[in-house]
Amino acid sequence: MTTNVPSSNGSDQSSLLGAVVGGSLSKGVEIKLSQHASVEDVRVGSFVTIVGEKQRFLGLVSDVALASADRDLAASAPDADDPFVAQVLAGTAAYGLVTVMPQLLLPAVAGEGAADLLPAKSIPAHFAPAFRSSGADIAQVFGREDERHFSIGTPLDLEEKVCLDLRRLVERSSAVFGKSGTGKSFLTRLLLVGVIQKTDASVLVFDMHSEYGWSGRATEGGRHEVKGLKQLFPARVAVFTLDEESARRRNISPDGVVRIGYDQVEPEDIALLRETLNLTDLAAQAAFRLPSYVGEDGVRWGDDWLERFLALTPGDLDHVVTALGEHQHTLGALYRRLQILKRFPFIGRFPDDRSLQAILEHLERGHHVVLEFGGFGRSLEAYILVANVLTRRIHDRYVRRVEQALGDPAKEPRPLVIVIEEAHKFLNPQVASQTIFGAIARELRKYNVTLLVIDQRPSAIDQEVMSQIGTKVVCLLDNDKDVDAALAGVSGSRALREVLSRLESKQQALLFGHALPMPIAVRVRDYGTEQSYRELLQPRAAGRGGKGEELFG
Repeated sequence: MTTNVPSSNGSDQSSLLGAVVGGSLSKGVEIKLSQHASVEDVRVGSFVTIVGEKQRFLGLVSDVALASADRDLAASAPDADDPFVAQVLAGTAAYGLVTVMPQLLLPAVAGEGAADLLPAKSIPAHFAPAFRSSGADIAQVFGREDERHFSIGTPLDLEEKVCLDLRRLVERSSAVFGKSGTGKSFLTRLLLVGVIQKTDASVLVFDMHSEYGWSGRATEGGRHEVKGLKQLFPARVAVFTLDEESARRRNISPDGVVRIGYDQVEPEDIALLRETLNLTDLAAQAAFRLPSYVGEDGVRWGDDWLERFLALTPGDLDHVVTALGEHQHTLGALYRRLQILKRFPFIGRFPDDRSLQAILEHLERGHHVVLEFGGFGRSLEAYILVANVLTRRIHDRYVRRVEQALGDPAKEPRPLVIVIEEAHKFLNPQVASQTIFGAIARELRKYNVTLLVIDQRPSAIDQEVMSQIGTKVVCLLDNDKDVDAALAGVSGSRALREVLSRLESKQQALLFGHALPMPIAVRVRDYGTEQSYRELLQPRAAGRGGKGEELFG
């Protein structure tokens, strides 16, 4: 094996792993470890730089194996009490074999600009030396923190920062996936801190468990609180709530209390609740005919359909059944299931309420809004209904403003990122084509609105919607269908599956997609200590319109 490493590599002999001995572009390049490299030090998901004859390759370790040149070695292994014999055989008759998936072509000379990074479409020749990637290689690929790049963590085996291009992140919808307890909320907070600091986008968070506004919990079931977006950016984040009593118990003074008028709920919102309310397709479709019903007083229900329908007595229901030609059991089931809405004090007749308008005005001014659900976060019906009602109004407004601004980009609304939890409830195959969230995901950035979806069941999200998600942050998943869904359409998904399966259950994630030049497994940076807050908001990291020192003065 050659040891004449080109000086352009920028690596020293101590980082030498071995040499290429085989493999392919589709299955990965095989590297035989040198005698001085321990197989125990090579981790799946770590970076390797291979120096070819004409170019350098950056790749991810997808597998680590033990191999031998002698097929009979397994049957005649040296005595464990004789380390000298084992040492003689190691590296010759017995050796370590590492599989690396080439991802990018690096500049021939280490340290040159990364503007022309290209995907690897070839592989290095036999006996090309392979090195543990240096921090300079990582920085060359993922950039350094600046006005648009935000550090999300470090590679699993290096201390160099891995940065996301946040302006590319908000150009398309994105996702955070992972099973319960893997830290999805912490990752989402970090991403939102970066978006607020370094982009022109506004953020609207539908905060199901009241974790993003003023404070959240450090661990599941833990009592240690961590700062939310309002504490980090008090002048730029507004907190609204559906549950004023819950906010009062937590000593929080919200910027507004949200109320939903009966006339703001449309049949489409009820259709989205079909699965949650256990409605049949016929019952859900019956809601679309109620606005056209003319009551016994001769008045068409129109926008007041929900209030009038819920106010009916069981006896009055017969008149509606007859007039609409619906089946008694179908309309009766819809009537009984919708009675749950009467338990929500934030739904009613509020003719002078401007809470939804206030949220829109905050977003248009470039502020960021967290809508806390308080005690109603335990009700999936409340979460789905409110999120859909508000998002539909936002989407209609953005579509109108974008169309009015045709030919004058300066008049277009600011980009908006909408954050939703339990995303599969809005985006499953049965309803994705009907919901406003499905429309936003499919339209990409046509109307300046994108999604950041958070979920532990990516397999339950419509495949067409999944194909439109630009950047994915995937924590540990333990269901094969969820893993397949998260990695669908990604080049080298078989190798990435191995990387994903080796992640730890906390503070590690696999990132890939539009905002990164290549997939990478990272150890997520800390969040929740005073030191971490200072590092997140130090002045040099401030973005376009933000002040890094805002938390401290």
